[in-house]
Amino acid sequence: MKAVAYLQALSISNPDALQDMELPVPVPGTRDLLVRVKAISVNPVDTKVRANTAPAPGQSKVLGWDAVGVVEAVGTAVTQFKPGDRVYYAGSITRPGANSELHLVDERIAAQAPASLTDAQAAALPLTTITAYELLFDRLHVPKSGGAGQTLLVIGGAGGVGSILIQLAQQLTQLRVIATASRPETRQWCLDLGAHAVIDHSKPLAAELKAGDFGPVDWVASLTQTPRHYAQIIESLKPQGALAVIDDMQGLDLMQLKGKSIALHWEMMFTRAMFETPDMGEQGKLLAEVAALVDAGRIRTTVNANYGVINAANLRKAHALIESGKAQGKVVLEGF
Repeated sequence: MKAVAYLQALSISNPDALQDMELPVPVPGTRDLLVRVKAISVNPVDTKVRANTAPAPGQSKVLGWDAVGVVEAVGTAVTQFKPGDRVYYAGSITRPGANSELHLVDERIAAQAPASLTDAQAAALPLTTITAYELLFDRLHVPKSGGAGQTLLVIGGAGGVGSILIQLAQQLTQLRVIATASRPETRQWCLDLGAHAVIDHSKPLAAELKAGDFGPVDWVASLTQTPRHYAQIIESLKPQGALAVIDDMQGLDLMQLKGKSIALHWEMMFTRAMFETPDMGEQGKLLAEVAALVDAGRIRTTVNANYGVINAANLRKAHALIESGKAQGKVVLEGF
């Protein structure tokens, strides 16, 4: 089968950073779906793994943790899907990624793809949807339909996770959602997705909140550049507030959270699949719930760029965009 993989950790400017390859067709395990991949999207995790994780000598590594495709075969213990089903999912970081014609995924973390979206539109959603949903409801413990009179600050609102988090909070809670963005086009993107207000994260956040007469916030979802904004996040949170992060925070002083009794939550959407937790199937359920919201017209795709067919050259361009820090929404590729 065709696939895009790499042999060594290289800068994306190197033509060998990602390469077109022919790899063996994988064989489904007992709970696996064998999926013929139709479309994928690219996330920051792809670029981080490629740049920092070298395959074993003589081995290749396939990236890609967002896919839409059609089930071709199922494992002996699969009960939820059958050949011909159109599914979407993010997969597991402990297994080969979806940048290949055929791909294996555990049935518990997949769902029927939104019927109203094209393959490319649907491919933009799984990883960021799982991340945003778990952050909001499982980490910050915001109640469904709750949050009246309370405020969520979303740092990096125009990115992949922010683009779906704004929509989930707007559709499934009563929170006031304030997003951050620094360019006119990303500011408008956040407003179009349902943010009640947008502040400029190139300026001190606490001052921006005060200038907008928003006051301290109850929750912060910090989705990018948390170390840069850390002091301002603490200043902006109410006493006994909560901070949820998805990026890296090496070297930050957690004692700064103590004075206000601020709770810190990590969200990593791969955790359930990595450890096969008893509630691993919640990811399939939430993807099914969001697919229904999409088909009802309440949630929209976050795709903002289509880079064409799935090959090494186009994936290198997509990785370069992600690494530039200027991506808005999601970038997708489709077909081989």
